[in-house]
Amino acid sequence: MRIAITGSTGLIGSALVRSLRADGHDVVRLVRRPPSAPDEVRWDPRSQEVDTAGLAGCTAVVHLAGAGVGDHRWTASYKREIRDSRVLGTRAVATALAAMDTPPRVFVCGSAIGYYGDTGDRRTDETASAGTGFLPDVCVDWEAAARPAQDAGIRTVFARTGLVVARSGGAWGRLFPVFRLGLGGRLGDGSQYWSFISLHDHIAALRHLIDTDDLTGPVNLTAPEPVTNREATAVMGKYLGRPTLFTVPAPVLRIALGEFADDVLSSQRIIPQRLLDSGFTFAHPRIMDAVRAA
Repeated sequence: MRIAITGSTGLIGSALVRSLRADGHDVVRLVRRPPSAPDEVRWDPRSQEVDTAGLAGCTAVVHLAGAGVGDHRWTASYKREIRDSRVLGTRAVATALAAMDTPPRVFVCGSAIGYYGDTGDRRTDETASAGTGFLPDVCVDWEAAARPAQDAGIRTVFARTGLVVARSGGAWGRLFPVFRLGLGGRLGDGSQYWSFISLHDHIAALRHLIDTDDLTGPVNLTAPEPVTNREATAVMGKYLGRPTLFTVPAPVLRIALGEFADDVLSSQRIIPQRLLDSGFTFAHPRIMDAVRAA
């Protein structure tokens, strides 16, 4: 297959490119700068421009681009960047695909379990409605921006991603160095649920979404058994052989992270029901499996 990917240099995108190419697929990478390699195609989400000629023959497009939620303190300007990078980018790609004479068969659009907001200890699947707050609002607008592709009859799937457990990159990649130094510990009281997924399973799930013709709409990309922050902390300490005595109190997190701290402390017990129902098998269903693999 010929598959186009945005966000191909990020943690998930680069791993997906490697996985697809290892199996002989032709991968096209959408880049914001002038293309410098045969596999690159120009796009500009700000100006809503996509070089669709370079997407000719693509069976699938996987859209993963977006500013990192935890990369900077949430100032008003960075919150606009978080939203615009997702909404404008998705709208640009969806509109371009819809206008193609022969559009791709499937559009896999990145999204996030932030859609659900704070779910407490309630097991939550794809049938739940959106939560309230900045991140749920962003996710709602993000997914709505894919409407042109849906209206054009392109099978559109929203990959609502959880916390990806990886050695480097993403939120978990920042935890490993801290725990290796013996400075890891609970965030707040540690009772909040973390819905995780190993990088290996995330890539396998994205490929499953591409290949499974009857999957459309939201699909949660999380492992089947979410754990509390306290449980995740204990597992990290065990596998890295380090103490986990430190605790970061909620007030300190709010000083350090500002508004983003409330999302770090929120609880999301998200279940990948549609993924399970479609026959997907997790290689790392438990937190200990995911941390060991990372």
